Amino acid sequence: MRKAKAEKKNNGLTVLLAIGLATVLFPLYMTLVIAFKDPSEMTNNIGDLLSLPQTWQFSNFIEAIQTTDFFHTLFNSFIITAGAVIGVILLNSIAAYAIGRNMGKSRYFKGVYAYFICGMFVPFSMLMLPLVKEVSILGLDNRFGLILLYIVFNMPINTLLYTGYLKNIPIALEEAAYVDGASHWTVYWKVIFPMMAPMHATVAIMTALSTWNDVMMPLVILSGGDSQSTTLPLAQLLFQSSFGTNYNVAFASYLLALLPILIFYLFAQKAIINGVTNGAVK
Repeated sequence: MRKAKAEKKNNGLTVLLAIGLATVLFPLYMTLVIAFKDPSEMTNNIGDLLSLPQTWQFSNFIEAIQTTDFFHTLFNSFIITAGAVIGVILLNSIAAYAIGRNMGKSRYFKGVYAYFICGMFVPFSMLMLPLVKEVSILGLDNRFGLILLYIVFNMPINTLLYTGYLKNIPIALEEAAYVDGASHWTVYWKVIFPMMAPMHATVAIMTALSTWNDVMMPLVILSGGDSQSTTLPLAQLLFQSSFGTNYNVAFASYLLALLPILIFYLFAQKAIINGVTNGAVK
């Protein structure tokens, strides 16, 4: 009886996994097929749309690269994403360490922790208009300003993750370092920071994914600033507005924009799962 129930449960899970896999692979398949097709093959016939290209048109990718200034926007996205990742690891981890180690001693740090966590529930749309005005006045409507904003907007979730992970690090290690004459900064950089490497990896990956794929913030921040700082997703949006009817070139550009972060995620997905698991609050 139990064996039959277990088999039925496994069959149900298999079906759900198959459906989930299909929902992921089918759009990817359509993107690949349309990106390599000739415009003459784009008809209203479903069979023609689903079929493989008669001739593989690599010229679609060349046109997409030229139209979207692909390598320049790719470089901008890389600089902004790398700056945001480095910033959140250095600054968010320090803030989380100060909060996590003092929450049990002071109500002030509990309040600061609650204040940071509340930032997770504030949508960007509420802050968008005053934020655009502020960064414009300060002259931060550029790549450097975007990096600062990503560091700030990622602080709530990163504080939650880092403080949760700190619970797994014994305080005795820090006390032993203090006995040896180490300062607070030495303890953090020599003892705590290296031990949080799994969480650093998780934070880095999550920040990279969200920053690389973000459209809204670059759209509103860079609209009145440096047009040379256009990111790859923003270039895709502008391309779609101007050449949205050229589906073959459009899908080729989407595939080019997808590949870098997809490759990055495939190599880093284990670190995401391990980091989130280790950072869970006991």
